[in-house]
Amino acid sequence: MAKKFYVVGGEYADTSFTTIAPGLKEERFGPFGEQEAHVCWRALTGKTVDNAMIRYFIRADEDQSEDAWYVVGGEYADTSFDVIAPGKSLEVHGPFDRTNAMNKWRELTGKTVDNAMVRYDLCSAAELPARQGK
Repeated sequence: MAKKFYVVGGEYADTSFTTIAPGLKEERFGPFGEQEAHVCWRALTGKTVDNAMIRYFIRADEDQSEDAWYVVGGEYADTSFDVIAPGKSLEVHGPFDRTNAMNKWRELTGKTVDNAMVRYDLCSAAELPARQGK
């Protein structure tokens, strides 16, 4: 049976992104296949890019607490974020537990916030081969 994915998140109380803002509920979209979940995630994050308190995450339908997590990305050729820029290579950081992967993601995105061509995403160990084009 194929794994199902959900996009979850919304507006959070603070930038630790652990507690939904008072009076609001966590949003949940799906189930999706893996690629469809990424399309939904990109659409939602694109609409809410101007609000630093809104964040969305992709979650699998099964418990992935034992999985390793990676931060992948780098500088892309264009804003479709599908092809790495010429002369650059896909960066893969990890494996991490989920919390440390989020911390690494925050570190990398904080350092590259002024470059619109740089993007980093979190992915599970199961997602990593697809992200690496394998």
